[in-house]
Amino acid sequence: MNSRQRRGVILLILSVLCALGAFAGVLSVISDVKSKVGPEVTAYQLKTDVAPYTTLNTGQFEKVEMPKRWLSANAVTDLKQIQGKIAVTNLRKGSLLQTDMIVDQPALKAGEQEVAIMIDAATGVAGKINPGDTVNVYATFQGKRDTDPDESKIIVTNARVLDVGKLTSLEPDDKNNQQPTDAVPITFALSTLDAQRLTYAESFAQRVRLALVAPGSSTTVPDKDRTYEIATDK
Repeated sequence: MNSRQRRGVILLILSVLCALGAFAGVLSVISDVKSKVGPEVTAYQLKTDVAPYTTLNTGQFEKVEMPKRWLSANAVTDLKQIQGKIAVTNLRKGSLLQTDMIVDQPALKAGEQEVAIMIDAATGVAGKINPGDTVNVYATFQGKRDTDPDESKIIVTNARVLDVGKLTSLEPDDKNNQQPTDAVPITFALSTLDAQRLTYAESFAQRVRLALVAPGSSTTVPDKDRTYEIATDK
């Protein structure tokens, strides 16, 4: 092999080495990009400002997708985590929600007590009421005498739900000829008077229903409008 051939071989080898080096560089860049982007995961950011000690609800947040690498370990990735929670500080619009921004809602406030009753699963809960929700409680009563009209009453307004228990099958009530039914134990935080109203309704009403109140709102019903009779409906 003459000197020209040797130079050709050397140049060929150098060309191959340069190509391998360039290929390795490309792979390194691709790997780095993948590590920076990586698989995307779900997170939630605030749609509006939330004041401290405000009860949280799903309508306050919007879903965003972002690389898992850039998501903090305490980021909230499932809105079930906000059930029964309140904001611990000012939450700003556009911020990513993290678990250290929220705390458990206090179970009871001053003057409140826990009261639990069984609510018919079909007419009272329908799978849409969760801890932290606010509800109005309606009850229907049969007239005391045959000539007395049946009545529907608003027993309690703005009752705060503390806990929703597991679905339970109840035995039929022979006295009222009722069929077996499924019920759910619901625990409320109520004042003494509202607790008495609720337990009275559970004991004597034909049916007790819960009406979910929109998050952030409350219901005020004058005493004159708390009782409804079909005969007075015009």
